[in-house]
Parts: sequence; C-alpha cells; structure tokens
Amino acid sequence: MRSLFRNTRFRRLFTAQVVALVGTGLTTVALGLLAYDLAGERAALVLGSALTIKMAAYVVVGPVVGAVADRAPRRMLMVGADVVRAAVVLVLPWVSEIWQVFALVGVLQVASATFTPVFQSVIPDVVPDEQDYAGALSAAQLASSAETVLSPLLAAAAVAVTSYSTLFVGTCAGFVLSAVLVAATVVPPVAGRAQGDFATRLLLGVRLFRAVPQLRGLLALNVVVAAVGVVSLVTTVNVVRDLLGGTEADVGLLLAVSGAGTAAAALTSPWLARRLPVRTVMLAGAALSCLAAGATLLLAATPSWTTATLAWALIGFGPGWIMVNTGRLLRTSAGPGQRPALFSAQFSLSHACWLVTYPLTGWLAVSAGWTVTWSVLAALAVVALGVAVTVWPTAGADLVRHRHDHDADRAHVVTARRSVHGWTHAHRLVVDDQHPHGPVPV
Repeated sequence: MRSLFRNTRFRRLFTAQVVALVGTGLTTVALGLLAYDLAGERAALVLGSALTIKMAAYVVVGPVVGAVADRAPRRMLMVGADVVRAAVVLVLPWVSEIWQVFALVGVLQVASATFTPVFQSVIPDVVPDEQDYAGALSAAQLASSAETVLSPLLAAAAVAVTSYSTLFVGTCAGFVLSAVLVAATVVPPVAGRAQGDFATRLLLGVRLFRAVPQLRGLLALNVVVAAVGVVSLVTTVNVVRDLLGGTEADVGLLLAVSGAGTAAAALTSPWLARRLPVRTVMLAGAALSCLAAGATLLLAATPSWTTATLAWALIGFGPGWIMVNTGRLLRTSAGPGQRPALFSAQFSLSHACWLVTYPLTGWLAVSAGWTVTWSVLAALAVVALGVAVTVWPTAGADLVRHRHDHDADRAHVVTARRSVHGWTHAHRLVVDDQHPHGPVPV
C-alpha cells in the first residue's frame, strides 16, 4: 500500500474518488429524507422509482461510454461528468414535486454512468503492477465502505442541527473538488483500441460476458448483490421510521452499520485473496449475502434494533466480498484494449440487475409488506448463487473455447483442432486481428 500511494496519479484519482463518494453518500441520505417529506409512508415506492431511473441511465449509457472511452480523452469525460453532477445537486433542495426529483436524478445518473466506468478503466493503466492493482482495488472498496459509514454519520450529525437540504451543498463541494483533482492528473491513453465500428464496439463487452465462463458466473453474482443490497438502499428509511420507530438521525446510523460491514469485507479480502482462489472468495460472499437475506426475514417476524443491526451488517459484508474482487476478475479476463468495453459492460449489466430489484422492492414493500418483500429477494439471491456455482467451473474459467474460419492465421491456430467449420481451440479472451469482434464461442 505504501508504494501504491507514492504513485502521484493514483493518489490524486483516489482522493477524487473519496471526496466524490462522500458527496454521493450525503445525497443518498438526503434523497431518502426528501422522499419521506414528499410521500410519507410511500417513501419506499418513490425512492425505489428514483433509483430505478438511476439504474436505467446506467444500463443505457454504460455501453455507449464503453464504445467511445478508448477514443475520447478520458480525463475530460470524467471532469465533464463531475461538473454536471455538481450543478444538478445544487438544484435538488428546491424541488417540491416528485416528478422534479425523477428528472434531476435522471440527469445526475447519466453523468455518473459516464464517470464511473471510465474511472474504473483508468486505474489498471495508472497502476500496471498486478499486486499494486489488487491493493488499489482494496483501497477503492475500503474508501467506498468508509463512505457508507462516514457519510450517514455526517448526515445524522447535520440533520440534528439543520435541515437535510444542506446535505446537497456538501455533495456539490465533493463533485467540484473531484473535478479539480482529475483535471490535475495525467491520464494515459488507452493502450490499443477495440476494433470495429460503433455498433460493434457498443455490444463488445456483452459478447465478452457471454463468451467467458467466469464472467457468466460474475453476472449471476451481480444478481445476488442487487437482491441483497437493495434492502439497505430502498427500505432503510421505512424500516427505521415505521417498523422500529426511530428518528431521522437513526436512518444514518443504520446505513452506517451496513457500511461498516462492507468495510470489514474490504479489509479481509486482500488476506483471503492471497490464500484462496477468487472464485472461492466471491462465492463465499454470495453465501453470506443469502444469510443476510435470511436475517431480514427474522427482522420482519420480530422487529428489534438488535436484529436490524445484525441484518444490515451482513448486508454490507456479504456483497462486499463480491464487489472488492470484481475488478481483479475483469482485469484477468481481457487485455488493455478491451478493458473500457469490459468494465462498461460490467457497469451496465450489474446495474441492470438493480433495475429489476429497485422497482420490485418498492412495489412489494407498499403492496405486500416486509415479509413478502424480503422473502422474494431472499429466494432470488439463493437461485442466483446456485446459477453462479453451476456456470463458473473450478478450472479453465478464464479460457474461451472458440473457432476460426478456414482463412485464420495458421501461426495462431497451429495448436488448434480442425473441423469442417474451421479451427477450434481455447485461450484467454482477446480482441485483436485474429478476433476483431471477440471470440466466437462453440
């Protein structure tokens, strides 16, 4: 870690991430309280709908960003996104209608959907060493986890003495400082470009997910994270205010418990990664996530602060083991030229899972109650874990068995098996002159 933070470019980008995360965390709390002000007991439905808009923006914009990020100046993409986010959050305190919240959240999340995958694709180029990159991922996840602890605590302290609307000012300051730090950082160009026209590059990342077994397993684990994490993000306000009879400040405290669980996962992941395969660590995180889902059912049956604290801590810890290892998995699954497309695809596909769980949770919470809501989410997590175990083999998961037409370069297919359709062999994913559109699975 010490050598990692001597890297000036990483240090600036990491600081930019931290201050932007704190601002985003303050907005999360403030949006929940704003939704409660505007809709009362139906706050979960309003917040779930707002977050659905967020996920829709991520799903649609992510592939577009992946198609252009290897050709556009990545630093300017990130700075521009920060400026837009800072402007939007300054307007949020003035809204008085639910539709205004939805419109502003849409613009805000389009900017975030531009910033995040570009930022993620830059880090492997700024930190080329494999061990340093693993440390960078842990540091990034730890920063994200610390934000989920500190931001709610800061928010709880702020709303105790002033209106929650002032939280949006803190968010704006975070985005402005992030833009300044990114602008002061030299971001290297992409080492190679994905081939093909815009339409080909638009779907490249999705094709790569289809081709690689370990990426198909990651997609199933994304479902686990979305099914369990949505409990904290959508239902915390109503759980604290209606189920447990707590205050606005208690909302931040319970969210901080979830953040502490994620921080603990980030701290333990590097130690585990040196001793266990990434598949084992991520599937263990999924199993703990399912245990968290079971704890929410206990909370529905016997509401208490003790049960809620246990459940929310597990909600942070289990998905944390999955998320902190995702970057390592993606890096080993593609070359530098394909990383923007692959990171953008992960960004888009993972948020597509949230696009399902957000509205589902909001609707079920209002129409069917907590027991039914959390039962459905728990079942979804368990099924997704079973799929991940099935589709992610224990060996050769990073190899893509594919075929080439008869005119393939003989030097490339020298070890391949010939059939009537061409040459068939397997190697790690790559998009190059021999695989201009990604591998064709067989």
